[in-house]
Amino acid sequence: MSVGLYLYLCLTSLLLLRAHALPRSGQGRRSARAPAAKVRLAGIGRGENEGRVEVLHNSTWGTVCDDEVDIKLANVVCRELGFQSAITWAHSAKYGEGEGPIWMDNVRCEGTEKSLKECKSNGWGVHDCKHSEDLGVVCSPERRLDQVHPGTSRRGHVINLRTNITTSNRWQDIYSSPRSPSPWHGNAHPNEFSRQQFSRQQLQSPSGSKVKIEEVRLRPVLMVTKKRALVTEGVVEVKHAGRWRQVCDKGWSLNSSRVVCGMLGFPDAEQPNMNTYKKIWDEKVKDPSTRLSFMTRKKSFWVEKVHCLGTESSLTECHAQLSIPRTSTPCRNGRHAVARCIPGPQFSRMSSGRPQAPHTTKPMVRLKAGPRLGEGRVEVLREGKWGTVVDHLWDRTSASVVCREMGFGTAKEAFTGAYMGQGTGPIHMNSVQCTGRERSILDCLFQDVQPWTFKHTQDASVKCNVPKTGVESTVRLAGGREPGEGRVEVLMDVGGRKRWGAVCSENWGINEAMVVCRQLGFGFAMRAYQETYYWQGDPNAQEILLSGTHCVGTELSIQQCRRNNHIHCPRGGGPKAAGVTCSETAPDLVVDAQLVQESSYLEDRPLHLLTCAHEENCLSSSAARMNWPYGHRRLLRFSSRIMNLGRADFRPRATRESWTWHQCHRHYHSIEVFTHYDLLTLNGTRVAEGHKASFCLEDTYCPDGLHKRFSCYNYGDQGISVGCWDTYRHDIDCQWVDITDVRPGDYVFQVEVNPTLDMAESDFLNNVMRCRCRYDGHRVFMYGCHTGDAYSPEIEDLFEHQRQITNNFI
Repeated sequence: MSVGLYLYLCLTSLLLLRAHALPRSGQGRRSARAPAAKVRLAGIGRGENEGRVEVLHNSTWGTVCDDEVDIKLANVVCRELGFQSAITWAHSAKYGEGEGPIWMDNVRCEGTEKSLKECKSNGWGVHDCKHSEDLGVVCSPERRLDQVHPGTSRRGHVINLRTNITTSNRWQDIYSSPRSPSPWHGNAHPNEFSRQQFSRQQLQSPSGSKVKIEEVRLRPVLMVTKKRALVTEGVVEVKHAGRWRQVCDKGWSLNSSRVVCGMLGFPDAEQPNMNTYKKIWDEKVKDPSTRLSFMTRKKSFWVEKVHCLGTESSLTECHAQLSIPRTSTPCRNGRHAVARCIPGPQFSRMSSGRPQAPHTTKPMVRLKAGPRLGEGRVEVLREGKWGTVVDHLWDRTSASVVCREMGFGTAKEAFTGAYMGQGTGPIHMNSVQCTGRERSILDCLFQDVQPWTFKHTQDASVKCNVPKTGVESTVRLAGGREPGEGRVEVLMDVGGRKRWGAVCSENWGINEAMVVCRQLGFGFAMRAYQETYYWQGDPNAQEILLSGTHCVGTELSIQQCRRNNHIHCPRGGGPKAAGVTCSETAPDLVVDAQLVQESSYLEDRPLHLLTCAHEENCLSSSAARMNWPYGHRRLLRFSSRIMNLGRADFRPRATRESWTWHQCHRHYHSIEVFTHYDLLTLNGTRVAEGHKASFCLEDTYCPDGLHKRFSCYNYGDQGISVGCWDTYRHDIDCQWVDITDVRPGDYVFQVEVNPTLDMAESDFLNNVMRCRCRYDGHRVFMYGCHTGDAYSPEIEDLFEHQRQITNNFI
C-alpha cells in the first residue's frame, strides 16, 4: 500500500506541474484574436525597413504595381508598418518579383490615410502590370513613438558597438587564421569599443533622460554675431514637445558644444568668451521688466543637466532632464549655455560673399553622387586609388567621422546597400568601427577587403548635417507644375536694393541647372531649359538680372558662378529666360575600362565597305580626298560597354517623334553624339577622333534580379535601366577611331560618354575613360585603362609621364 500511495502522489505532482506549465486558455484566445497584419515588406531587402510591398486581400497576399507612385503612398505604407515616414520608393521589382495576384494598380494616396487600403486605386485585382513592376519602399529606421514596445529605448539612434570584434569566427575565417596577425587596422584598439559602449549605456539607461530633442539652434546675442551671414555662435536653444527651451549651463562642457555644432553642420567647437555673455545675462535677469527675468523662473523654460561625451551624433543621445525633481528654482545659480562652432573650410568665407577659398589639404575621403551638399557614397583614398567602403557594421558614429573630415557636422543618416549608387574600382574598407573621436575614417578600426570578396551593391553612403547658409532664399522657381521645376528667378543687389529677376538663357546648361537645384535642396537637375514660355513667371521679376552665367558645378549658389559684370542678353528674357527641372535621383554612366583594353585591335577596311560610315562622318577628313571606292582606311577598333550605376534610368533627351532616321544604316538616332573617341598626344593634342551616335540605346545585359526594359526593336523605347549595361561591339560601324594619318608613337586613348552633357547625371567626372596607347605602325597596345577620377593627382601624373598604372576594373 505504501508503494502504491507513493506512486499515486508522484503522478499527481507531475500532472499539476504540467498544468501550470501550459498557457492559460484565456491567453490563447487573446492571442488568436490579435489583429493580423494587412501590409508587409518582403523580397530581398537588406533591412526590416525596406522591401517589396505586399497587401493582404481575401486571405491572400499580393503585390502593388509601381504605376503613378509618389512619396505620399510610401509614407502611408511606412506609417502603417510602424515607421515614422518613408525615405523613398523603388520601382521595377528592385526587391525581386513577387508571386500570386497583383492586387493594386494606379494607387493614389492623400498621405493622411491610416492604411494603404484606404487609398484610391483601379480596384482589387484590376491592373495592366507584370510582377517586374512590383513596388518597393524604403522606410526611415525610426519607429513611431506609439509603436515602440514598452521598456525599449525611444531614442532616435542606438549605438551598437561590438565588444568581441576580434573573436568573430566568420571574419577570422575570411581574413585570417588563429596564428595570423589581427586583421584590424587603425589607431584605436578593440577594447576601446567596450569602454565606449559602457559609457553610452550608462547615459542611456532607462532611469536617465526622457527628453526627446527634435531640433537645436543658436540664437545670436552679440552684435558682431548677429551681422554674420552664417550663425556660428550664440545661446543654445533646443526644441522639445514642439516648443523651444533654454539649456542650463550647469554641467555644460565643450563636449556638449561639439555635439550641438555637429547637429548644425559644423565639424568642431571651441570655448566662447563667457565674460560678455555673463554681463548681458546679469543685466537682463536683474531687470524685472525683461521677458528673460520672468521666464527663467519657469521650469518649462529649461532643459537641465545636459551631459555629452562629444562623440554623439545628436543631443538625443546625451543625458538630459527637463527639470531637477524637488527643486523650486530651475537652473539654480546657472545661466543659458553658449556654444561657438568652427565652420568647415568650404564655409569659412561664407560671410564675405566671395567664392570659397581652395582647399589646401589633400582630401583622403570624398562623397560621390549625392543629390545635395553633404550627401553621397563614401570613397577613401588608399595607395593613390579611390575606393569604396563595405556597409557591414556601418552606423552613424562612423559616418559622423566621415562628415567631420569633409568639413560638415555629424551624420544625419548612414545608408547601406549602395543607396547613393554603386561605385567602381577597388573596395578598400570593411567592418569600419569608429569611436567618434577620430580625425579621419582611416584612423578607425577596419578590415582590408580581399579582391572579389564583396560587390559594390554593398557600398556605404552618408547624409551629413550641413550649415544653414540661407542661399536657398536667394533663388526660386516660378510657374512650374511642381516645386522642383520652373523659370529660374534670382535675388540680386541692384543699386543697393534687393530685387528679384530672371536669368539669361544664353549658354545656360546642365552645370548651371545643377547648382540651382542643389541650392534649393531639390537634388539633381534633370534638364536645363533655354525657353520657358510655358511657365508663367512672376510679373515683377521679368527683368534679366543675371547673364553670362558659367558654373563649374560645385558652387554653393548660382550667385557664386562666374557671370557678366554688365547685363548682356541677346536672347532677351520673358519666355526665353532660363529654367530647370530637378529630381531626387539621376543616372550615372561609366565606361568599362577593362573591356576597352582587352578588345582593341587594328583593321585595314576597304572603302567600299565604309560608305554609310562616311555619310555619318565616322572617318577622318582625309577620307573625302580618296578615290572612292578604291583603297582602305586603318581603323583602331574596340568594344565599349557602358553601365548605368546611378539611381534613375538613363533616357535620351529627344522624344521618339524627334529621332533622326538614317537611311543608309536604316535606323533611328535618339542621341546624335553619344560618345567621343579621341587619340591624343601626351601633351593633349588631338591627332584622331571618332564618335558614336546613339542609334540603339538599350539594355544589352542586366544582372540577376533585374529585367531588360529598353529595346530598340520595332521602334521601341530607348534607354539604359539602373544596374544594366549597353554594349557596342567592336564589329559595328563607327565603333572605331580612324588612325590612317597617325604616325607610330605613344598616345593617350580617350572615351567620353555624354560629352555635351545633354543628359543629366549624378556624376560627370567618371564619364571619361583613358588608356595609354602604343602604336608601332603594325600593332596597337592598350594599357593602364582607367576612369577619369579613379586616382590621386600624383598617380595620374605617373600616367601622363609614360609610367604604367593598374586598371580600375568595374
